[in-house]
Amino acid sequence: MVPQRMFGMTPWVRRLIVANLVVFLLQMTIFVNPWFVATFGFAPLDALARPWTFVTYAFIHANFLHLAFNLLALFVFGPPVEERMGGGSFLAYYGLCALGGAALSFALAMTFQQVQLVVGASAAVYGVMLAFAWAWPDQPISVFPLPEPIAAKWLVTFAVAISLVPALNQGVAYLAHLGGFAAGFLYLKAADWRLARAERHLRRATEPSVLVHPARAARASAAPKPRRAERDPAQAEIDRVLDKISARGIESLTPAERRFLTEMSRKMRGRT
Repeated sequence: MVPQRMFGMTPWVRRLIVANLVVFLLQMTIFVNPWFVATFGFAPLDALARPWTFVTYAFIHANFLHLAFNLLALFVFGPPVEERMGGGSFLAYYGLCALGGAALSFALAMTFQQVQLVVGASAAVYGVMLAFAWAWPDQPISVFPLPEPIAAKWLVTFAVAISLVPALNQGVAYLAHLGGFAAGFLYLKAADWRLARAERHLRRATEPSVLVHPARAARASAAPKPRRAERDPAQAEIDRVLDKISARGIESLTPAERRFLTEMSRKMRGRT
């Protein structure tokens, strides 16, 4: 089932945007004391003593421009990605990318002892941008003030490159949110591999065998042909999904079709 949009936003995109706005409003009004950011932001060298910060840091932002960029990117790229993945998978993916940013920050801190407090949803948002470019690499995206739209794949590449520039001058802390990009890449690569593996297995399972024992073939030809049985609904759906992949590519499958393909492949492997 495709998530329903409201004000141009799918359910989890809308909830994440509201959550980030509410937390930022609390930062600016009630919790103005630095302890709030220090308690819920991600300080890599103290992270093991405050494990909740592996998640909560993604809802804390340094300033309004930081918040605005992340929410604008989530608003633009998030709804199509959530519709393609499904609500639950999208939320899990978003969280995984946020954890990827924290994990890279932690690794950099253990190596260089330089990473300071990390805040913001950039790691998760970078993962969402990557998922959009992964599914629709040539989709044109209008970027103010550029006169012409940019293909999604080049926009994401440019965003990553821009993130690397401050790191050259101001230290490795600016590389932290690229952990979300890396986590998203691994997730999407693994998902595509599992789906392609399921497709290959189903194709092998549904193709008729070329080698037939002579005696079995003779018995089959001599036996009277039974009445045409009703087609198995599951097999009909398998054929439809495989035909869709052949015609439009595996990336055209809906979340429900992806789950069906994987589940049927798992069942057939269990019979062999």
